[in-house]
Amino acid sequence: MVKDIINTMFIIAGHDVTFEDIKDRKDKWYEQWTMTPEQEEKWTEWMVTYLRKHRRLTVKYAQRSASMYNLMWGLKVNRPELEQESD
Repeated sequence: MVKDIINTMFIIAGHDVTFEDIKDRKDKWYEQWTMTPEQEEKWTEWMVTYLRKHRRLTVKYAQRSASMYNLMWGLKVNRPELEQESD
């Protein structure tokens, strides 16, 4: 499942990378690529549907699991409005 989730994240974010490219890396590979807030939302929605189908979770638990996957392996999200505030 992790492989499918990470591969889909890269597809949604528009990066030509797969789970196989990053599986043995020990660095902070998830900071090397970014995604937009809209892509993050689309990936999260996809994960909730995927987890409900394959793990038979309720919406609440699927959302919680999707948040954990995002925390562990989610790409850095570009938030230009926050960067402007810190300048």
